[in-house]
Amino acid sequence: MQDRLFWLALAAGPACWLVLYLLLQPGLQLGWPLASPLAWLLPVLLYPVLEEIVFRGLIQELVHDYISSRCYGPLSVANLLTSALFAGLHLLSQPPLWATLVLFPSLVFGFFKERTGALIVPIILHVFYNAGFLWLFAAPG
Repeated sequence: MQDRLFWLALAAGPACWLVLYLLLQPGLQLGWPLASPLAWLLPVLLYPVLEEIVFRGLIQELVHDYISSRCYGPLSVANLLTSALFAGLHLLSQPPLWATLVLFPSLVFGFFKERTGALIVPIILHVFYNAGFLWLFAAPG
């Protein structure tokens, strides 16, 4: 937790939320009601943990080990391909613009998985990002 890039990535969350809120909020409806604790727990705690286990812990590792360990600057081919898949699958449940924007945090999560070798950092970031998005965009108007 002494990694300055981690703290920068954490601080980037609220900055992105603000920009997205100012640009997209009037027409954006995610459809996550806050009627029950489960409606909050799933997208904020359960989904990020499961998604990071599957995407960063399994898929990104497999792509890295079996397809390519090449890097383009700070991003590996494994991270790029995994993040593209992650964003693409969000098209199943999110509007196209929103699903496309998922690519950027996914690249951050993958970067920290490779930087630290552990899943806990991308999980923390993912939980924090989802909590902010849910709070900002699903809160009653």
